[in-house]
Amino acid sequence: MIKNILFDFGGVIITLDQKEAMRRFGMLGVPDVEKRLDAYTQAGIFGDVEDGKISADEFVAELSALCGREVTWDECKWAWTGYKKDVPKRNIDILVRLRKMGYRLIMVSNTNPFMMSWACSREFSRGLDDGCPEGKPVSDYFDVCYKSYEIGAMKPSSDYFKHVLEHEKINPAESLFVDDGAGNVKAAASFGLKTFCPVNGEDWTETLMSLLEKENDM
Repeated sequence: MIKNILFDFGGVIITLDQKEAMRRFGMLGVPDVEKRLDAYTQAGIFGDVEDGKISADEFVAELSALCGREVTWDECKWAWTGYKKDVPKRNIDILVRLRKMGYRLIMVSNTNPFMMSWACSREFSRGLDDGCPEGKPVSDYFDVCYKSYEIGAMKPSSDYFKHVLEHEKINPAESLFVDDGAGNVKAAASFGLKTFCPVNGEDWTETLMSLLEKENDM
């Protein structure tokens, strides 16, 4: 029986737009932006800020050096949130529904302080939550949130999964991991987690409910 559901953030809860993020960083003056940004795991200073190796302020300073001009914190946030295409209302609705059904919901994300400064504000679900039209931060929809930059590791590294499992003390066989990254899903399966790999932007809600019904009938 499934008791815990681990949700990726980008590509599952929100729809990602990598091209828009690249366009925005390109406008800031980042050279070879298409080689530096990825939909799943970042590299260079982009990976360092998501891995917790550098702080947000250090990222701003290093990005400024890379662009050859002073870049502000707000400009960095604007560029990073280019990844945010939309937050489908159906995803908010199912998170609310699943918690009412008694599932423990766990957010597991490769992310950074810039993206989370938006996600952890009321802007995240403003106008989408029927019970709270003024909006809630993403943390209000989960029992706990694990962010790569706070953990100091990114999916699909074993350190990330070990951290989550050790802190949650959950049975992997009773847990479903939902992520749009095939590499992340493969890594999760190696820890005994049941997995589901939807495509970025698709409506995965009915499939998820069917999976839960099937698993819980076994």
